[in-house]
Parts: sequence; structure tokens; C-alpha cells
Amino acid sequence: MEKPNLMPTTKLSIRRPLLAAATALITFGTTALLTTACTTDDSRPLRLGIAYGHRLVGMSGKDLGAALDEAVDVGARWVRADLSWGDIQPAGPDEFRWSHFDRVVTAAKKRDLAVLPILSYTPPWARQTGCTGDKCRPADPKAFAAFAAAAAARYAPSGIHTWEIWNEPNLRDFWKPRPDAAAYTTLLRATSEALRRQDPSAYVVLGGLASTPSEGGSISQTDFLAAVSVRGGNRLVDAVGYHPYTYPYLASDKTPWRTAWERIDSLVSVLSAHGTPGMPVWITEYGAPTNGPGAASDGQRKSIDTTTHVTERRQSEIAEAAVRTAAVTPHVEALFWYSERDAGTDTSSRENFFGLRRADGSAKPALSALRKAIAALDG
Repeated sequence: MEKPNLMPTTKLSIRRPLLAAATALITFGTTALLTTACTTDDSRPLRLGIAYGHRLVGMSGKDLGAALDEAVDVGARWVRADLSWGDIQPAGPDEFRWSHFDRVVTAAKKRDLAVLPILSYTPPWARQTGCTGDKCRPADPKAFAAFAAAAAARYAPSGIHTWEIWNEPNLRDFWKPRPDAAAYTTLLRATSEALRRQDPSAYVVLGGLASTPSEGGSISQTDFLAAVSVRGGNRLVDAVGYHPYTYPYLASDKTPWRTAWERIDSLVSVLSAHGTPGMPVWITEYGAPTNGPGAASDGQRKSIDTTTHVTERRQSEIAEAAVRTAAVTPHVEALFWYSERDAGTDTSSRENFFGLRRADGSAKPALSALRKAIAALDG
């Protein structure tokens, strides 16, 4: 099926510039790392957005508007947000509660922001017996697919045609009781077919894969994608989602052990080996926390081995480099920064500190850095 041009105007996308090969030295303390920008004449649009997780649906109207105004101000043209099955059908398959996500769609449309919903997370009635928590895989993939079709029927008339199916299905904490490429492919097949039956313009993104080793019950992004592709899952989607967190390193850094960003080429190799060499990669989460337990890194070599988060200045450097590097990385067609605001102030968890703003609303340096980087790319 021929796919439509998702972003026909520069309102919702930024065209990549024609870039010549460039080589630079990045220095960590006394260690110099060689980084080379790829030569590309790629004129495909680079979609830039903010990833909000599950936060938008619970905001007041005022806070929702402020959060989305932030996306517009920084130069992003997309927002990524959970469209949780558990929110929409908490009590059973015959009841739908769309009002909270309706508010997100309406507010985004008012600001000319495109929405990438994450179809995810299972209500109690639809979980496997003995599995607890909303990250349990659906007991019946057809029931999940029916939910997805209902979402497409409701939101395609509002211009939503792009869908991400689940979040980090290769992680043990996000696909319980344990990651299972076969089960995910079954869900992917049922859901992608249901979306396209309802909306022939549907553009399907494979759920953003976490960068992780194959240990402790999780499956590495490359192994998981290979297992999905063996079962034909790569031919069910239009793009592959990926979460290549690199902190305390920059996306542009080249290291002996290869950062998560450098391993994008491994995903491309898997896709090529299974007959889809031109499939794009959507980076649907990328960012860096600025607090939490343990030590903060400022990017100097001496601080890297023990770091659990980064300084605010280093976060700003990571934000700027991400935009610049995404623009010259082959196959990358989208970059979503996670997230807009810190979730809290409890330093026992770094998960609270990925925001461009602190929990009290004050701006971190990364906010300005991201805005300037996007403006430079657009210019």
C-alpha cells in the first residue's frame, strides 16, 4: 500500500539541509574521540517532537495548554503521548471513555501540532490470569486491535494517522510477565491490520525499543527486532521506534564500545537482512536526567564511569547535539525529546528529572539549547 506524505508542509516538519562530510574532535578530559558527520543529500523531513508519556491526559486545561505551548515555542511540531487502553476501556470492552484524550487532540490541533499516540497498556479485565499491572501483555490481541481500530475511527477525522504500537516491548518492566517477540508480533499483526482497515492512511511505528542488553529478562533491541522480523513483523510497520539514550555522552560521540545511538546501524542491518532496507527509524524518546541517586556527569572523562545522571549544562549539550546528529544520521526520520517538565523532586529516582523545565516550572539550560538547535536546522 502506498503511504501518504505525512508532512506536506514545513509547518509540521523540518527539511534536512544538504550537508558535506565533516570531522571533529570531541574531548573528554585527556581523551579525544573522533566523530564524523555522515554525508547526506537526504531531503526527507525530520520530524521533531516532545514526548510526554502519560502526563498530558491528567493535566488541567491550563497546564495542558502551557505544556503544548512549550512544544510550539521550542520549535517542535509533534507531541507523543500515551493513549492507554486502560484509560479508554477501564471497565470492559463495551464502554469507552475518550474525554481525556479528546482534550489532548483538540489542544494539539489548535496549535497545529501533530499527535503520535502510543497504543499501550492493559486494563485489568484484559490481562492474562496471574499478571498484575497495566504493563501486562494483552490476553487477547484481537481485543487490543479492536481498541486500536476504535481509536483510529475516532481520531483519523482529526488528522491523526500515525500510531506507535506499545512502548519498549523488549523490556521486562514494559511487557509482562516477560518480553516475547512472538507474542508482540502477533499483537503487531492484529493491530496494524485493524488500523489500516479503519484508516487506509494509517502509518504504523513499531513500539519504541529500549537500548538494553539481553539479560535479566529483557531482550536487546537488535535481538528483539531480529526475532520480530523473522516472523514478518518488519513488513507490518512503516517505521521502527527506538530509544537510544546516550547520556552522559552526546549522540555525535564515537566510542570504542558504541553508544546506543551508534547502534542504529545494527537495527538498519537487521531490517536490511529481512527485506526492508529503506525502513526509517523514529527516535520516539531521547533525553537525559539532571538529578537522582549517585553522581552527576559534566561530560568529562573522570565522571563518566560512575554517573547516573548529568549536570544541567551537560543536558543542554546533549539536547543540541541530538538535533544536529539526527539531521545527518541515515534512516533517522524523527526525534522526540523526553520530556517537557520534571515529574517531581524526589532524588531517589532519576526518572523524575528528564524535563526541559524543573518541577517548579523554571527553565533548565536545555530548553534554550533545544530551541536554538531546532531553529538552526530550520534556517
